[in-house]
Amino acid sequence: MVKIADYAGGSSTWCPGCGNFGILTAVKRALVELDIDPYRVLMVSGIGQAGKLPHYTRCNVLNVLHGRTLPAAAGAKIANPELVVIAVGGDGDGYGEGGNHFLHSVRRNHDITYLVHNNQVYALTKGQASPTSDLGFVTKTTPGGAGTAMNPLAVAIAAEGSFVARGFAGDVDHLVGLIKLGIEHRGFSLIDVLQPCVTFNHKNTYSWYRERVYRLEGSGYDPGNKLAAFDKAQEWGDRIPLGVIYRKETATFEEQLPALRKGPLFKQRVEPGQIEKLLDEFL
Repeated sequence: MVKIADYAGGSSTWCPGCGNFGILTAVKRALVELDIDPYRVLMVSGIGQAGKLPHYTRCNVLNVLHGRTLPAAAGAKIANPELVVIAVGGDGDGYGEGGNHFLHSVRRNHDITYLVHNNQVYALTKGQASPTSDLGFVTKTTPGGAGTAMNPLAVAIAAEGSFVARGFAGDVDHLVGLIKLGIEHRGFSLIDVLQPCVTFNHKNTYSWYRERVYRLEGSGYDPGNKLAAFDKAQEWGDRIPLGVIYRKETATFEEQLPALRKGPLFKQRVEPGQIEKLLDEFL
């Protein structure tokens, strides 16, 4: 049986009180509760404070370029579909530098779980505005206030995302459940996590969120209703929903690859003769 100690990693360099600690705890608890051994897990991350999370766990880890988390994660899942692949990044890494990869990973429905630490700033580089900064948010790069914020949940739903959810780093128990659902879901699972930055974002604080967030579970909400999901994705300000916003069942990218019908590539027998005809064309 898997234990929390099995996922013990290095010492953190995050600021005391950072919302990332809650996310790290939730990830470890979710993997343990699903009884997934560390050797079965690959965490892929980009650049940023969120990108450090895999280093504080004990499993397979791949760090890549800023904003390039999802292509690497998708490639790993294609190469070995038996891996539990978790991509980790921040709102700048995922929705800014990696916005194009985000859009196409959602629509292709790669079977990976994407945890986005959404603190609404670029924390590693000292608090510049990010794609999700609230309208009018003042930072070093937006002294006159930030422009209209990106809505990643609405974008994912419009791009035919098959699992779109939102969690809160200050509600670890609820976040554990969302991560478990995301990992178990067949397809691309976006979990946008509201993650207070205690150093550079003094607006969207723990107390600010706690006054506004509410759980969708038990409210009668149907995450299979796409139009209702768009409405929920638009809620921001006085009321902010947590939970599965939208979910549907559809074929994954990996399930549609002919090369994987006989199982993972590394388990298939190599037949050099299959490419002789191609090689002959170069002679």
